[in-house]
Amino acid sequence: MGAFTNKIDFEVLVMVNNANPNGDPLNGNRPRETYDGFGEISDVCIKRKIRNRLQDMGEKIFVQSDERSDDQCRSLAERAKSNEAMQKALKSKDKEAYAKAACETWMDVRSFGQVFAFKDDSVSVGVRGPVSIHSAFSVLPVAINSMQITKSVNSETKDKKSSDTMGMKHKIYSALYVIKGSINHQLAEKTGFSEEDAQKIKEALRTLFVNDSSSARPDGSMEVCKLYWWKHNCPMGQYSSAKVHKLVRITPKKDDPKAFEDYTVEVDSLPNLELEELEGI
Repeated sequence: MGAFTNKIDFEVLVMVNNANPNGDPLNGNRPRETYDGFGEISDVCIKRKIRNRLQDMGEKIFVQSDERSDDQCRSLAERAKSNEAMQKALKSKDKEAYAKAACETWMDVRSFGQVFAFKDDSVSVGVRGPVSIHSAFSVLPVAINSMQITKSVNSETKDKKSSDTMGMKHKIYSALYVIKGSINHQLAEKTGFSEEDAQKIKEALRTLFVNDSSSARPDGSMEVCKLYWWKHNCPMGQYSSAKVHKLVRITPKKDDPKAFEDYTVEVDSLPNLELEELEGI
């Protein structure tokens, strides 16, 4: 695989229509929002979706969802123990070899990093990954619609309707979210993250909601509209990520935008900074 060369910054525009992009379990699973009323999708949620897409693309993933497990391992500790190279490094107490074996085996470890701290192994190894993802925020404050729902049958056998037949479902009618992130060259060197890995991350972002449908997010309700991918001309990058991410300016065309076409998106440029603009799926 080709070594990762220069720093990369990226930005993804996501349109939400009649969906709950990221429920808050501490707030009745209502869509996450800031104190100012802007919608939020946590970085953990976004990384979960990227991991799922990479797994769909045939990559080995360490932090798998239980329902997506492809190796019959029931926990992270069990998955780590199944790696012979890591166990060999553990016996010799070689933390660098332990981390290297993990990075070589699983793409999400060499991308996002991972803390290996398992009680039975008395191990504590931290890996810092080169791919950093911000929480996504909506361009405008969101309006959350809630409706009461009922099940047609009791969960348990009873003579009368039980209280668990009643519930609530929440959704956002329409909102445009912005995901920002970057890939660090120095950390990529340490984990073995390659140029090919960067291309796979790009494709995962472009197809972020493929095979991601659920009751809260029906097919077609979450759409990647644009992916902006900036490749710097030097390893450390000639501009800060903050400066690059400010290049995208989004302005609503009307007071109540309902589709991506109701926003004006302008992308400024910086000298010698290469931009690749991609349509999402």
